[in-house]
Amino acid sequence: MPTLMVSISGIRGIVGDGLSPEVIVKYTSAYADFIEQGKVVVGRDARISGEMVKQIVTGTLMAKGLDVIDIGIVPTPTVQFTVKTLEAQGGIAITASHNPNEWNALKLLNSTGQFMSPEEHEKMKTFLSTESFYESWEKLGKREEYYQAIDNHIDEILKLKLLDTEKIRSRKFRVLLDCINGAGVYSVPKLLDKLGCEFIPINCDKSGIFPRLPEPLPENLIDTMQAVKENKVDLGIVVDPDVDRLVLITENGEAFGEENTITQVVKFILSKTPGNVAVNLSTTRAVEDVAKEFSCKVFRASVGEANVVKKMKEVDAVIGGEGSGGVIYPALHYGRDALVGIALTLQHLAIKELSLSELKSRLPQYFIVKKKIELQNIGPDDVIRNLIFKYQNQNLNTDDGLRIDFEDHWVHMRKSNTEPIIRIIVEAKNKKLAEEIADKYVKEIEELV
Repeated sequence: MPTLMVSISGIRGIVGDGLSPEVIVKYTSAYADFIEQGKVVVGRDARISGEMVKQIVTGTLMAKGLDVIDIGIVPTPTVQFTVKTLEAQGGIAITASHNPNEWNALKLLNSTGQFMSPEEHEKMKTFLSTESFYESWEKLGKREEYYQAIDNHIDEILKLKLLDTEKIRSRKFRVLLDCINGAGVYSVPKLLDKLGCEFIPINCDKSGIFPRLPEPLPENLIDTMQAVKENKVDLGIVVDPDVDRLVLITENGEAFGEENTITQVVKFILSKTPGNVAVNLSTTRAVEDVAKEFSCKVFRASVGEANVVKKMKEVDAVIGGEGSGGVIYPALHYGRDALVGIALTLQHLAIKELSLSELKSRLPQYFIVKKKIELQNIGPDDVIRNLIFKYQNQNLNTDDGLRIDFEDHWVHMRKSNTEPIIRIIVEAKNKKLAEEIADKYVKEIEELV
């Protein structure tokens, strides 16, 4: 894997091997030229390198004449929310999300608190090739500490019209909480306290060192799932290091399923405020099944938060997100937000008076299988073109690679932006069928390679 990855959301790399001080200054300077003037919100996750990166970022912004609002160690959605509420001109979240300890990144936001659009990203990149200009001493920017950002974010969640906080408190949920020693340690306990939940913390110290692989996949959560069962709690809540993804564990110590996180939130929201839904092309078909119950439509976008948000705005969606556990609730702000996902989930459980496993059993059940194929003698675009030709008479979507919808399954094949590989995602009604179908597509692509 390359040690520096550049995408529409910013830059990501290994500290000291790709993500160097010079690279941080270069991209921060270009971002400052894109912003031009005003104030920029800066927040970071808890990882060890965060303070070093923040010092370079804030110093560069000030040298470019921009004022910095430093909100400390916070979730990425808190940075997004604060850009919007303080009417700043931009924001930088310093986090490598679910990457391991050695990684860090700059997530670059526009004046709405959202990831930059493709057009904005292209404009920013033009400044990478120009000579950096820094202000003289009397025109330097100023830095302001603003450490109430998390409290403001949580207060606005509690004010949401669909939340009956007294109803949630009356359930007296017992929760096992795993924050992977990340930014969730500074935020999720505050939310749970205000919702009257008793919680048992694991991986909730402020060391900033991840004790396991930080991506909240079932294979990385074996100890956490066991702890849920042993402590006889109502549910387990797991967030990634920057708290934009929410993963749930049932009272039986079993994975609720990332795809079910967005599905159950969609079901709750549509039951109260019917409207359009937007998710990405790799998200479960269960969302469509749920939407049909309420005579609502689902619109699909290319993979990536910025793409989903763009689609949500286009169709005026009341709820959206991604199957990786990313809930986007525009009544609060346009960004994946585990904090609002937690609140909406607890509300759903409280109203239905169900356990988490019972709630899961009432959702449409599908199984997703993910594969990837390394390419050698053929480019990923050529592979996709060949597949489009082969399946031209089927129900195709070519917005982001190729998605084909069949009666008994769907498949999404797309190229990686960072590696010479094709990703294959297949969903079917049972695991055996999903595996068999995925293997079929793998063989088809291997024949092309």
